[in-house]
Amino acid sequence: MSGPRPVVISGPSGAGKSTLLKKLLKDYKGVFGFSVSRTYSVTQHVVSSGSLFGLPMLLGAMLLPVADVLSSVSSADYHFTNRKAMQEDIDKGEFIETDEFSGNLYGTSKSAVQDVRAKGLICILDVDIAGVRHIKETNLDPIYISIQPPSIEVLEERLRGRATETEEKIQSRLEEARTDMEECNEPGLFDIVIVNSDLDEAYEKLQSVLKEVSLKSG
Repeated sequence: MSGPRPVVISGPSGAGKSTLLKKLLKDYKGVFGFSVSRTYSVTQHVVSSGSLFGLPMLLGAMLLPVADVLSSVSSADYHFTNRKAMQEDIDKGEFIETDEFSGNLYGTSKSAVQDVRAKGLICILDVDIAGVRHIKETNLDPIYISIQPPSIEVLEERLRGRATETEEKIQSRLEEARTDMEECNEPGLFDIVIVNSDLDEAYEKLQSVLKEVSLKSG
């Protein structure tokens, strides 16, 4: 693939990734791009162009349940597909990373990333830690950034503060976060781990890393 070096951002739900990326897109228009991704839903059977709080956003492995995505994206952002077609493309090696969660397929295609890079934009991929490991097995060679909460207690407080999820869902997210917080420190997995204890400070660190990437890509 040609074009600026991509950036992979990962971290548990509630760590502040979405807020940081929203600020980034607002402050650096025409610099960063988010790749179109595919999602097969057992209930909706859709391929999504991705959107989160109004952002064009990559739906990486287990980034969000499809229901959450549908609540913030209009039907115009979708076109229909089927599981067989998506699985065939996966088998042909057309995807950088894929995962399945609750019967839904999530994936990042090579062509979607290249479309962003061909425009001279730095492609940002937002995936979970399993997606990071899958991308590590490709020749994409991105910068890997992990956004983490200061503690599991703070993360739980943030999740409960949303008042939008069931107790079961909160516990599921916390369990996933514990694994994420432990594995993010694995040597060589990430280039940098940013602890979001203060949003402004975390954003400054994120900007610093991405500015360096932008300068090297320019």
